[in-house]
Amino acid sequence: MGDQHPEEIKLPEPAEIAETMAAISEKSQEMVQCFLKKQSEQSLDKDPDPMRIGQAFWEMSQRFWSDPDKAIKLQTDLWQGYSTLWQEAADNFFSPKEKSQPEKESPPITKKSDRRFKDEAWEDNPFFSFLKQSYLLTANSIHKSVTEVEGLDDSHALKVDFYTKQFLDALSPSNFLMTNPQILKATAESGGKNLLQGLENLISDLEKGRIKMTDEDAFTLGENIATSPGQVIYQNELMQLIQYAPSTEQVHTRPLMIIPPWINKFYILDLKEKNSFVKWAVEQGFTVFMISWINPDRELADESFADYMDNGPLAALDAIEQATGIKEVNAIGYCLGGTLLASTLAYMAEKKDKRIKSGTFFVTMTDFEEAGELRVFIDEDQMESLEKRMSD
Repeated sequence: MGDQHPEEIKLPEPAEIAETMAAISEKSQEMVQCFLKKQSEQSLDKDPDPMRIGQAFWEMSQRFWSDPDKAIKLQTDLWQGYSTLWQEAADNFFSPKEKSQPEKESPPITKKSDRRFKDEAWEDNPFFSFLKQSYLLTANSIHKSVTEVEGLDDSHALKVDFYTKQFLDALSPSNFLMTNPQILKATAESGGKNLLQGLENLISDLEKGRIKMTDEDAFTLGENIATSPGQVIYQNELMQLIQYAPSTEQVHTRPLMIIPPWINKFYILDLKEKNSFVKWAVEQGFTVFMISWINPDRELADESFADYMDNGPLAALDAIEQATGIKEVNAIGYCLGGTLLASTLAYMAEKKDKRIKSGTFFVTMTDFEEAGELRVFIDEDQMESLEKRMSD
């Protein structure tokens, strides 16, 4: 083990580093200006707390301090955890263990599996190891402190839990240049060009008003995504209806109508040949009809759920009959498209309309009472604030 040496990092030329640092400074100023411009465009009379976060944390803090014994116990547990951590850090610093040696029993906090800390330096380097463990210890203590407060309104308890997690995740040392070994290494190797590229990406996102999650030029319709051959046979103000012909000699009489969610493109079920539901369906002899929803703008702001039903599946049924002469279809609803299909089936049952012979639901919710973390954003106060902002 003694003849191993740390991996050498090849540094760029000093002139190249200086040029990159100057570009970083320029881009940093540009980023601040872009941010301030976006802020100035915000209306000054908007609700300062539309998510009602302050109210939830105010109630939490009042109830937390109403039980001082519990608060003291939580603080004591935290300090005991730090005492164990400091002792372990001192042992590792003065008597670093070889990788071949068995590990001593560590505080449970060090065994937390976390993708943020996958780099070996978070374990092998005493500084980064202590930094990681102290962060996790503190984060767990804070989260436990706020989530174990008794007597909170259910809505407020959910908000406190959710936003505390976001706050603690944001403070992770993996998110900062000087406390992330991977970024430090990449910065040294590139002479800071990785930081420059990151700033350019951030400025681009600020200008667009949204975060770029992937390469937006990576896919081309009909070439490497949505490759199943089809044609638009009908359209209205809310959707287009695409028909895919079966690829078999034997064809099912009854067509298959698919209703995707309006938050996804129609090709969510026709990504590539190897994972295209549309391709599979036409290979089984089905004539497939897929609704493709429009991206709505201000002109469609007054469209209701009922309008989406009328101009979506109900209009599609009429168009399918006109194209094929067949009245009855099998239907599939995906996600919110399934919610719309369920509502449409209920409406059609009331009207004695039996054109949909079967309904299949992919990842569909019909009972939103237990909506999980979605409830963080849809309580009565927030909905009232949202409706007011939309009406302004």
